[in-house]
Amino acid sequence: MNLIFNAPINNLSFGNVSYNILREFYKQDDKVIIFPIGGNVDFSSFDKIDQDFKSWIDNSVEYRYHNLSKEYPTLTLWHLNGAEKSIGNNNHLLTFHELDEPTFTEKEVVDMQTSTIFTTSSSMKAFSNEGCENLHKVNLGFDEDFHVIDKPLIKNKIHFVLMGKFEKRKHTKEIIQLWLKKYGNDNRYLLSCCVNNPFLKENDMKNVLGSITQGKHYSNLNFLPHLKTNSEVNHLLNSAHIDLTGLSGAEGWNLPAFNATALGKWSIVYNHTGHSSWATKENSILLEPQGKEESHDGLFFNRESKWNQGSICTFDEDQVSEAMDKATDLHDVTNEGGLGMAKKFTYKKTVDYEWQPGYNTPAKLETDVFMSYTDEYIYFGVKAYTDPDDIRGQVRPRDEMAMGL
Repeated sequence: MNLIFNAPINNLSFGNVSYNILREFYKQDDKVIIFPIGGNVDFSSFDKIDQDFKSWIDNSVEYRYHNLSKEYPTLTLWHLNGAEKSIGNNNHLLTFHELDEPTFTEKEVVDMQTSTIFTTSSSMKAFSNEGCENLHKVNLGFDEDFHVIDKPLIKNKIHFVLMGKFEKRKHTKEIIQLWLKKYGNDNRYLLSCCVNNPFLKENDMKNVLGSITQGKHYSNLNFLPHLKTNSEVNHLLNSAHIDLTGLSGAEGWNLPAFNATALGKWSIVYNHTGHSSWATKENSILLEPQGKEESHDGLFFNRESKWNQGSICTFDEDQVSEAMDKATDLHDVTNEGGLGMAKKFTYKKTVDYEWQPGYNTPAKLETDVFMSYTDEYIYFGVKAYTDPDDIRGQVRPRDEMAMGL
């Protein structure tokens, strides 16, 4: 396959997804022309990178203008805001989207793409309800650089972990304050928070964290610095018994909560948006949302913006408190349902998604088609061979009328 790939490669969520997608292209020996968003490639998080793979990326970036062709499709991994910039005429956008009220501007950006691929069914439905038709949904995968460390890393304590940018959307403040109300200064419990927001100034971040504790000292609360490598993140998640990152009010996927669950940890997860793509009662302590509130925080989500409008799931203190009690009862039991996610969700499956027809290439999966007829009717039957777990059902509004759904 020949492809132009337009995406960031760095230590943030989009950059990690780009890295994993590129690794699958590399394994398949695809010809990929890489245009890194931001102009630079940052490998600092990927401390386990195969050097041949790294050279492949470097060469794909260095010689990108040597190999361009208008015949090649472009796959962009980015926010809707900024995705209006295109390299070619055949543009496919893979994006995270958290909220439920697409704006006019966002709809226009989606409509200008050859196709838009979301990581959540809720986002696909929201845009479909607004008349957008070029929509698809794909799952992300478990990062193969992450692995189970089969020995206790925190002893004689029940260790909770919270990761992700400090935001209203993620309920960071409410989560920490409830935890402190239940377990603060009880040294049988420990909470480690890696919640630095790179878009806030250092002093502003300190003031935000200080407002959570209201000047009080807690012996069992740790605010960690930004973790520089994926090995450090893997170590932190393995040290956890319970993950609280899934208590966010809206997500495009939620990589930390997903990865923690796939490592066999107990994640408390609200069943909405991106979480609904992977979290179940079998692999998570799953909570049903009790209500919604505006997402506007005056910082990242603004009421007058052309982007990111809608609501988030509310944080229900009593519901979460009960879930924390359940999680502590399970803390020394391996989450077997979570461990199974590492095989179910892979980036190979992400990349194998048929996001456009191939050109004169054989179908990857076998299909038998049967035909029969009478004087009045013609009949078709299809026998498709695949793993049932890989089957996706997608019905667009224009199809619903014809299918009677």
